[in-house]
Amino acid sequence: MNIQNNTNGRRIKVTENIMHLAAEFFRLKSNRRSLITITKADLSPNFSESTIYFTVLPTEYEEEALNFAKRKRREFKLYVKKHVSMKKIPFFDFAIDEGEKHRQRIDEISRNVE
Repeated sequence: MNIQNNTNGRRIKVTENIMHLAAEFFRLKSNRRSLITITKADLSPNFSESTIYFTVLPTEYEEEALNFAKRKRREFKLYVKKHVSMKKIPFFDFAIDEGEKHRQRIDEISRNVE
């Protein structure tokens, strides 16, 4: 039971660190035509894969931002390697956070109803 808690605690810390590094990386590397906001990250139980989710404003730049992120995967992996001490750096993938988009839409509808 203690081993499981330690593993989960480490996984949470690593995930939070990955999110922070992703936000910093995009702040440094993006063209600033759109705002890329890191919303969450998933990390596999064995730490071998991580998917980083983000939103883009204005939304018409989503596809461009996603293509940019996918092109920069290798560079991001090197950036993470430089800033964290892990035996093995995970494979990173990027995705638009559709759940966050739906939540924002629900908020917008709720405001209009009131």
